[in-house]
Amino acid sequence: MSVERDRRVARTRRHLRVRRKVVGSAERPRLCVYKSVRHVYAQLIDDTAGKTVATASTCEKALAEGLSSTKDTAAAAAVGKAVAERALAAGLKQVVFDRAGWPFHGRIKALADAAREAGLEL
Repeated sequence: MSVERDRRVARTRRHLRVRRKVVGSAERPRLCVYKSVRHVYAQLIDDTAGKTVATASTCEKALAEGLSSTKDTAAAAAVGKAVAERALAAGLKQVVFDRAGWPFHGRIKALADAAREAGLEL
């Protein structure tokens, strides 16, 4: 097995372990975060209804225009702020944070901190 595949398998196992405990509801949806090499994505998911409540990512032109890069902590903070504003507009104040197996530092931490500063309770 290659090192890249080992990392991917380990992250998938961590994600499944986290998902056993973290479940989103209509009152408290799951804030799921994904990061790729170039972009950061966040979405609020109501697992009981199987619906996505709100999304934000650096793929959106409105978010990406004001950023120097779509793959740094500043971009992740912008996504966190945007998803928090959209959640508050939908009438949601509390969410469950799902880091999707990623370590809680860097872009993931920046996104969570920005969402907290914008008014979400994680």
